[in-house]
Amino acid sequence: MFFAPLLAWRHVHVTDRRTQNDFAIEMKYLVDEAFPKAKKVRVVMDNLNTHVPHALYQTFEPAEARRILERLEFHYTPKHGSWLNMAEIELSVLATQCLDRRIPDKATLEAEVAAWEAQRNQQKSTVDWQFSCADARIKLKQLYPSIQA
Repeated sequence: MFFAPLLAWRHVHVTDRRTQNDFAIEMKYLVDEAFPKAKKVRVVMDNLNTHVPHALYQTFEPAEARRILERLEFHYTPKHGSWLNMAEIELSVLATQCLDRRIPDKATLEAEVAAWEAQRNQQKSTVDWQFSCADARIKLKQLYPSIQA
């Protein structure tokens, strides 16, 4: 799932599996179709083993992989910190609102997800992010240095 919270935009592409090839194709979609005018696209993602830059070199010719990667800037959420990623929160909304029942086949799944995506985008739905810097210092205390005056 792609989610741009400031634009209240999301995009979901249903695949058979999660592969490095799928990841590479989605990164190409992101820079060429979703944000073609952006100089740099910042991507926040989890540490899934398929979310690796070299996947683009396995999928595309080297020049094409390099072209795509030059427009991407990756930021990985901490391990056990996917709840910090707003796309993960939006995936939870998708699961609750759309995937809370048995779906008989991939074609139906694609249609249901596309309808959910269109409705959320049309409504300009976004995530009510309530995690402040102060909250981070409490919850992620081990990541912040302790400075003695």
